[in-house]
Amino acid sequence: MGRTYLVIGEIRGGKLRQTTKEIIGAARLAKEDGDRIVAVLLGYEVNAFAAEAARLGVDQVVVADRPALAHYNPETYIPVLTSILQETAPYAVFFGHTAAGRDLAPQAAALLGAGQVSDVISLEKDGGDLLFTRPLYAGKAFEKKRFLHGPLIVTFRPNNIPGAEPIDGDGAEIVEATWTAPDPASSSDGSALRSIVKSVVRNASDRIDLTEARIVVSGGRGVKSAEGFAPLRELAALLNAAVGASRGACDAGYCDYALQIGQTGKVVTPELYIACGISGAIQHLAGMSQSRIIIAINKDPEAPIFQVADFGIVGDLFEIVPLLTEELREALA
Repeated sequence: MGRTYLVIGEIRGGKLRQTTKEIIGAARLAKEDGDRIVAVLLGYEVNAFAAEAARLGVDQVVVADRPALAHYNPETYIPVLTSILQETAPYAVFFGHTAAGRDLAPQAAALLGAGQVSDVISLEKDGGDLLFTRPLYAGKAFEKKRFLHGPLIVTFRPNNIPGAEPIDGDGAEIVEATWTAPDPASSSDGSALRSIVKSVVRNASDRIDLTEARIVVSGGRGVKSAEGFAPLRELAALLNAAVGASRGACDAGYCDYALQIGQTGKVVTPELYIACGISGAIQHLAGMSQSRIIIAINKDPEAPIFQVADFGIVGDLFEIVPLLTEELREALA
């Protein structure tokens, strides 16, 4: 009997998240002949996404489709995850290194009495073992870790593992999970759940998920004001990119903390990172130094950001960014 790789998928913005395709890709890299991959989708009205996941090279898709799962809440998600873990007895459970994944993974590890490796950026086979690589010290060093025995609990950083591509055919079988959802009305005082998520209000300008974006245009204190982000947003719209920020820009009130990239913010690994008016403090570098190509625009030629940049432009971002936008618009036309 082969081993089971359990992949915990996520849906956001009306689509299957890219990180879900990536962790399915990781499971496909890890599995041996005779092993199987089971994708799990938790949410409400998710059957269309289950059909998409079924064509990504998995052997089975388990769907937990209930109104109680419409918005992420660990109190409602953990009972169904516990039930699925008990039924499948997985050798490995893969999560995206997302807000939900970082919350659920350690709880899954506790339920299974398993070890956990977080924020993995690559995996490779070493004989019969799997080696997981993760960054340390804000990306200054890397470590390779292996498990002495299963189960394995792993979270993968977005944009590092190639996403699984659809395969020909009808895809895997789709089954419905069976479990009893906690009912907030099951007691006279409604205390069965300590918290209930009734709605989620997203930033209207949040066009692209920052952690999954292929291109990020980011601003620092050099943008000088909230209005200073306007040319950055114009460039980002042209490139179908996400807009990010340094902690300095967030602390100054130029933008929302949801855009913060760095040690105390989000970690991004886009194919292209454009840093505008960012000095390059170590806390910020911790969140973006693994980007494949880094372009820095700063008036200070001694700014630390130039030490990690692949290309640097010394100058005023309010002159350079509009020129760059116009040149790119002509080139893309």
